Amino acid sequence: MRPSRTITDAIRRRLSRKRGNVFLRADFEDLGGYDQVGRCLRNLVKDGALLKIGYGLYVRAKTSALTGEIVSTKSLPDLAREALARLDVPIVLTKAEIDYRDDLSTQVPTGRRIGVRGRISRKISLRNAEISYERVSL
Repeated sequence: MRPSRTITDAIRRRLSRKRGNVFLRADFEDLGGYDQVGRCLRNLVKDGALLKIGYGLYVRAKTSALTGEIVSTKSLPDLAREALARLDVPIVLTKAEIDYRDDLSTQVPTGRRIGVRGRISRKISLRNAEISYERVSL
């Protein structure tokens, strides 16, 4: 007898094969309906396999060896940059990053402010940390 295959199982298999750390809801739209995929992703977040960082944005999760809570596999600025790249948003250096690179400032940028070209209104956050955007024109 064959084990039953569910959409959640198909999503788990696809997650294990994908290389990146950021997943869009659209990556799984061929596996089922919008509501079905949403329910499965919500259950995977509840199970600790994924974390939600924004509307339709999910990242890999693991259990922390120190605290035992569910954490992301990378830092929020790295995940945000990867997510924006997946969404085809051009990323550039912020004014603070340019000043630090050119030795005009000794203040190290935190990475939570990302320079973008054009307008963006997408919110990317993880727990209490949120990414902000600096509109840079070149």
